[in-house]
Amino acid sequence: MSDRKAHAQKVMVLGVDGLDPRFSRRMIDEGKLPNMAEYVRRGVCREDLVLLGGHPTITPPMWTTLATGCYANVHGITGFYRQHPDDLSAMTYALDSRYCKAEQVWNCTAEGGKKTLVFHWPGSSWPPSSDSENLYVIDGTSPGALGMATSQTEGDFMFGASEKVTEPKYISNADPNVVALCVVEELPDTSKDVSWELGESAGAIDKMSVCLDFTGTPESSAPLIDVVQSYVRPATGWSIEVPEDAKETAILFSRGLIRRPALLLKNEDGKYDKLAIYKNKKTAEPIVVLNKGVVTGNIIDEGFNKKDEKFDVVRTMKLLDMAEDGSWMKMWISAAMNINVYDTWHPQYMYDYIKETCGPTPPTANMYEQTEEIHQCMMAGWQITMDWQVNAIHEIIKREGIEVVFSHMHNVDLINHTFIHALSEEYGDMLRGYGVTDRSHADYVRWQEELYAMTDAYLGKFLHFLDEGWTIIITSDHAQVAAQHGFFALLGNIQGYNVKIFEELGYTVMMRDENGERIREVDWSKTRAITNRSNDVWLNLKGRNTHVQSDGTVVEGIVDPADKYELEEEIMTKLYELKHPTTGKRVIQLAVRNKDAVHFGLGGPECGDIIYFLAEGYNGHHGDSLSTAYGAENTSVSPIFIGAGPGFKSGVYTERIIRQIDVAPTISALLGVRFPAQCEGSPAYQILDWEF
Repeated sequence: MSDRKAHAQKVMVLGVDGLDPRFSRRMIDEGKLPNMAEYVRRGVCREDLVLLGGHPTITPPMWTTLATGCYANVHGITGFYRQHPDDLSAMTYALDSRYCKAEQVWNCTAEGGKKTLVFHWPGSSWPPSSDSENLYVIDGTSPGALGMATSQTEGDFMFGASEKVTEPKYISNADPNVVALCVVEELPDTSKDVSWELGESAGAIDKMSVCLDFTGTPESSAPLIDVVQSYVRPATGWSIEVPEDAKETAILFSRGLIRRPALLLKNEDGKYDKLAIYKNKKTAEPIVVLNKGVVTGNIIDEGFNKKDEKFDVVRTMKLLDMAEDGSWMKMWISAAMNINVYDTWHPQYMYDYIKETCGPTPPTANMYEQTEEIHQCMMAGWQITMDWQVNAIHEIIKREGIEVVFSHMHNVDLINHTFIHALSEEYGDMLRGYGVTDRSHADYVRWQEELYAMTDAYLGKFLHFLDEGWTIIITSDHAQVAAQHGFFALLGNIQGYNVKIFEELGYTVMMRDENGERIREVDWSKTRAITNRSNDVWLNLKGRNTHVQSDGTVVEGIVDPADKYELEEEIMTKLYELKHPTTGKRVIQLAVRNKDAVHFGLGGPECGDIIYFLAEGYNGHHGDSLSTAYGAENTSVSPIFIGAGPGFKSGVYTERIIRQIDVAPTISALLGVRFPAQCEGSPAYQILDWEF
């Protein structure tokens, strides 16, 4: 127990994944974020709103840094996935608190007598790491929305029905262009196998191996989407009374395992604009009635997962359009979420009253096709999720007497990933030239502003807590950039190892089939080094690395440890020599040995032998660059910090560089509890309203 005086009695952290201080500052100055402006007016921050971020600038490591007050080389979460200690082709999922080597600050607050809620914090929060009865933890097993990793049973898809179609058809991983065609004519099944691109679900297995073999051109990453196409015809065979002019269709859910009949209905003006979905043609009441252009959430039905297990699920839907004569229609159907998953609620009884008062956990809206229609569906789906989260947090605070809240919202990060690269006019022009998008630059700027306005409204729903004596911190793990020249996709991907460049340089060798054709498997008997995860180069060392090839052959590392230093020097030199094919300029900002990466909060056994960062202007959205990188349209990679309420100065800008590792000890100082055991940061005492 700490004997320090508490200068705040209740503290709330409003974390927003991907929230950019640079873009926020611009919109605040333009009067477009009134709630964030109010937090700034009543609180303290740097004028640029910047929090100096750690590395790598990826969700699990940086939310863990915020929670522990130490960098990734101390807490051990150094990527979205953890590198297997022996097999360089294998990784384990990093969103597991049991991999974290440092104490989280919420253990300090709970054990210090404060009832503490950790709400969907995607960095070493689940499972709970303290037995304190004051600790309440909900999920934290994935980014996206709450329950995305544990409760989602199927993904988003588009549905189209037309009088020109004869039978329902489920098309998996379809080319996005079919979405526009799905109500015009009967489509061939153009399903694509993308398993090699996505790998296995990291949350479902202990070990995964992903080989990324991108060419680096925009068309190589064209988004895919599931599509269901069905008929429209006169309604027949119904046991219930239906209007004489009603038409019917059939919707396929769960990859076609569930078939639901639906009626196309007229309004009072005699125009078709409603869709009533039924469990079957004998059911008196519909599952839901959808009105054209209206998003409807909390739709309870049945669903199957990929193992063909059946659950009660919740979905969100939007009837996008319907011909006035009822000849065709199209709609968006969200992912499905199992409504009865209690495993990531601690204590579990909370989910019962949340379901009763707020509804079951809503699905994450997650689609990557860049059309206005799909983007607005994403935004609408996230609005439902955000409203639900606001209500759930308020309900839990009221019921449990919560005094400390650590919360996370993921809308900015996930939605930005679908379009932020196109905020760069140069890269956007290239995408339009490839035919990847027909959106204008102004469209993307508008989308970004709408996204931040949505987030501002979310933050505004907690403003009243300032008037109720709470101290509030707004922060993020990182932000996202629009790389000026288009990101260099051949290095720095978080999902696995990139092959192309290191194969060209002769460090990575791919297997060949019986015909001598190259296949997507690394030949570890000939590979000296490989790029893995976002910032790491690993040498295939004797005595350290052992791999199992697909044919069962066990292969030991081939690089003699005595040659390690010179091979590292050679690789770093070649990395610095890499030039962008268009600009002719370097694409590597920095490359250092593992021991030197301590300057950036990296290094140690969980990091590669070489740590590199892509140069500003060529980096990805986030994850592969220094946290101080800038992008087009006032974007950056830096996280944000604003503090307001008791214990903080009010209406003040500080010149202090506030570091990500300072957030946890600042919270401890405010509440008068002990600091986390491995904490490296210090209270940001220049922003406190007392002498620390």
